[in-house]
Amino acid sequence: MSIFTGAAVAIATPMNEDFSVNYEKLDNLIEFQIENGTDAIVICGTTGEASTLSHEEHLDVVGHCIKTVKGRVPVIAGTGSNSTETAIYLSTEAEKLGADAVLLVTPYYNKATQKGLYEHFKDTADAINIPCILYNVPSRTGCNILPETAVKLARDVKNIVAIKEASGNISQIAKLMQLADGCIDVYSGNDDQIVPIMSLGGLGVISVLSNVAPAQTHELCQACLDGDFKKAAKMQLEALPLIDSLFSEVNPIPVKHALNVMGFEAGPLRKPLTEMEEDHAKILEENMKEYGLY
Repeated sequence: MSIFTGAAVAIATPMNEDFSVNYEKLDNLIEFQIENGTDAIVICGTTGEASTLSHEEHLDVVGHCIKTVKGRVPVIAGTGSNSTETAIYLSTEAEKLGADAVLLVTPYYNKATQKGLYEHFKDTADAINIPCILYNVPSRTGCNILPETAVKLARDVKNIVAIKEASGNISQIAKLMQLADGCIDVYSGNDDQIVPIMSLGGLGVISVLSNVAPAQTHELCQACLDGDFKKAAKMQLEALPLIDSLFSEVNPIPVKHALNVMGFEAGPLRKPLTEMEEDHAKILEENMKEYGLY
């Protein structure tokens, strides 16, 4: 059984002005998501600035999210690391906290061979009992999970059940679908490729767009799941200017700016991320208005 179908939000982590986590505003974001039909919440992923959270903060945020959600939608904890030992630690702790699944990014900076990726993900998954979603995002990590490796992991490791595909390579994703023959669930990791990936058999998206437009992203995915790709394609194209603006600077810089514009008080970003450039912010705000967000 799939962890979720439809649109999962890769939720931002609000910060106070002193850069501590703002749990009150996080609660507001979580409630906004659930009220607007989000199908799952991914906490402490890239958009959640996990790379600048201490391990203690990371697990506190995961636990807080689980308590706030109260089982209303699945909570998927980002627990990946470039250290296998750290990935195992965060994953086992997230399981103890009650996470429904974990999201495991490919090792960054030190990278890995395909053999290294296989062993890294297998060792991490074997240490826990909850489902694992692999996260393939070569543009950030410099490391690409080949279709053959993802399929071998899904067939060899019972709780590796899905992959978030953010390679941007539709040909590679098509090859993955063909080789997998249903043995691994595929989610789009790019908001501009929801329809293409779901048309190949993907089950949804793990989305940045959903932070600001949860109802629309859910509806887009539902149209795909219902087989209404004409409607879905129209919605995908209408969202493209906003999506482009949300990635005009490195994520989550633009989406945090957008949330602040919408009144969610997501706060500042932890360095080395900085506030959005004025010209990019102006275009983002124009596209937000055009999309009806405020």
